[in-house]
Order: sequence, then structure tokens, then C-alpha cells
Amino acid sequence: MRMEVHVHGSIFLGRGVRLSQVEHALRPWLEYLDVDTIAEAPSLEREEPGIVFDSRERTVNICWTGEVGRSFHSRLAEAFQNVGPLTEYASEVEATYYPENSDDEFYQLFIGPSAEAIHEFRRQCVVEDVSGMLARHLGKAEVDQVAALLTQLFDQDWATRKLTGDQPAGASTVIPLHPRNKHLH
Repeated sequence: MRMEVHVHGSIFLGRGVRLSQVEHALRPWLEYLDVDTIAEAPSLEREEPGIVFDSRERTVNICWTGEVGRSFHSRLAEAFQNVGPLTEYASEVEATYYPENSDDEFYQLFIGPSAEAIHEFRRQCVVEDVSGMLARHLGKAEVDQVAALLTQLFDQDWATRKLTGDQPAGASTVIPLHPRNKHLH
């Protein structure tokens, strides 16, 4: 079964990372597409830039749509796992799948130099999202109280993961999203 997917986000690379290293890390994705370079992997949508390596800004910017099958998601996650060690700090990429006879599927893929960096980035994202939502309804003191509680919960979660050894082993994490969190251009 083929479906369309849209992958969107920016990955922030460490100093000195070269295009060849990025393409080597993205090899599972490129092999899936049966291409050798990111330049050979254009988006199906003409107005989208695709997968772009920017050496000056030290980023891989992704705005890519393609037609894929069921095994694509695991190849994408593997590619991002490989990119993690090349990053300076954690970032997020969204993947939205559009099956023909089903609801859209949304995923956040977090990429970073370590599991701890990803955990911290996820915490920051949750605190910002919840604080922004609550700021429309509550005062600053109440919002700060909720933000402190969220930070405490993330800290407890990390401590528990360290004790149980249940930390993600690699440099990427995949989280299914509720359809309301869909990326819109």
C-alpha cells in the first residue's frame, strides 16, 4: 500500500559536519528512495525545497513530500538515529502520513546528540506549548506554577529512566501525535 508523506523540520549540525557525512547518515532514507544523494531526492511538491544541506548555517532543512510504503517510517527513524551524533543540539522533525482510506498519522521525531539532550528538548517543547496555551486563560503566576510542575515531572521521568535503564539508547525518539498537533504551512 502506497501513501503520501510530508517530512518537515530543521536539524542543527555540529561544527565541521560535511555533506558527505549527512548523506551517509541519511543512507537508509536515500536507499529507500533508490537515490545516492539528497539532491536526487526532490519533493513531489514543486514549491517544496526537499532535503537541503546548508553548510553555512550548519543545518539540514527538510520540507519534503514523497510517495512511500509501510517500511518508510522505520527507514526514516533509522536515518535520523544516524544523524543524531552529527548534531550540536536536539531538534524536532514532523512526519505526516496521508493514507488513502484512513485518518492522517502525525509523528514527532526528535534528533539530538544524546538521549539526555532529546529529553531536555522535549521538556522545553512541552513547557512552551502548555505555557502558551494557559497564558490565554491564566495569570503569569499560575502559568509559572504549571511550568515548574512540568519540569519536575520531566526530571522525575529522567531519573526513573536512569534507574531502570529504560533510556532511549540512541540519538532519536519518535512520538505519535494527536491529529490536532498537525504541522500546517
